[in-house]
Amino acid sequence: MAGGARSGHGQSTERLEQPADAAFDPVGETGDPDVLEGARTSDRDGKEPRKPRPFWKELPLLIGIALILALLIKTFLVQAFSIPSDSMQNTLQRGDRVLVDKLTPWFGSEPERGEVVVFHDPSGWLDGEPTPEPNAVQTFLSFIGLMPSSQEKDLIKRTMAVGGDTVSCKKGGPVEVNGKALDEPYLFPGGTPCDDMPFGPFKVPDGKIWVMGDHRQDSSDSRYHTNDANKGFVPVDEVVGRAVVVAWPINRWATLPVPDTFDQPGLSAAAAMAPGAIGIAGALPIVIRRRRRLTSERTAR
Repeated sequence: MAGGARSGHGQSTERLEQPADAAFDPVGETGDPDVLEGARTSDRDGKEPRKPRPFWKELPLLIGIALILALLIKTFLVQAFSIPSDSMQNTLQRGDRVLVDKLTPWFGSEPERGEVVVFHDPSGWLDGEPTPEPNAVQTFLSFIGLMPSSQEKDLIKRTMAVGGDTVSCKKGGPVEVNGKALDEPYLFPGGTPCDDMPFGPFKVPDGKIWVMGDHRQDSSDSRYHTNDANKGFVPVDEVVGRAVVVAWPINRWATLPVPDTFDQPGLSAAAAMAPGAIGIAGALPIVIRRRRRLTSERTAR
């Protein structure tokens, strides 16, 4: 039969020849556009496409980045601290882990009344206290901020008064700041504001704070160090930061807000002086006017 073999439907079974530039068709063969893109890249650059690194090669880099970030966070943002004593009961219990905000002091923020703060030993307050010896793992984890350090001599107390305030407490009475009595519901049950060590009145120097524990009868705080180099006050420069949350154990998770008593009107030293300043400012024009009138009368005579 002339004309070559044909199918039963009258269609030719003769195979068509592909042009030379269509000899390789990755999409047609595999249906994968990525293969086509790889082929095009290879054609353009004359190189084989780069293969991704195995995960085990990427892992050391990821660990290194994570450690650097942890170290930066510990240095500039947040650090964990462990509560070593009962001086802040019941607000904080021995063994609690608190997170301390270290960021705001970098912007010039200073401790405010009522805040729970962590600070470096200002003048030998912890002399004679035993320091546990950590193992290598604990030392490394504390260095990067994932575990509280047992070597740093830090304390945690509540800020009662700041620079410019006058603070005092008589036996049987409450703590007073600028003449305002503090209502302290956070005190350890059965404890007293200062019966074990009354004090004051003391005026807090600028750049320093007066601190006390919430368990007053088990807290060697500012009251017990009035004879040291700082006279019991803590320099603001020694403050690490404000404790903002109890992070561990989970069943004790809680924030550490400023108690309402520290927001009462007139507590600020500036506010306490305001009525007197207003009175003087109001009386001054009257005095000046009277002196002028008397002077004019004498001149007229």
